[in-house]
Amino acid sequence: MSLESESATGSQVTGAIYSGGVLKPPGEVSLNESERVRLIIERTEQADSNRQLAVERLRAGIEQMRFFLRGPLPSGDALRDRI
Repeated sequence: MSLESESATGSQVTGAIYSGGVLKPPGEVSLNESERVRLIIERTEQADSNRQLAVERLRAGIEQMRFFLRGPLPSGDALRDRI
């Protein structure tokens, strides 16, 4: 999943890695040399772990719902008779 996008107003959203005191985006950004920008720093690792916990809770809930049919599947004729 890519974090990169650009809005009609020229705002850009991209990921970056902080290394050696510098934020490094994964690719090119649409900026002029020495252009000033405003940064909002949001850690993504925490969001990833929260997402993983949510997926695990969802799967556990689905398993408890017992969506699986017990016994043989009904025939086409049996299904049509239900209508």
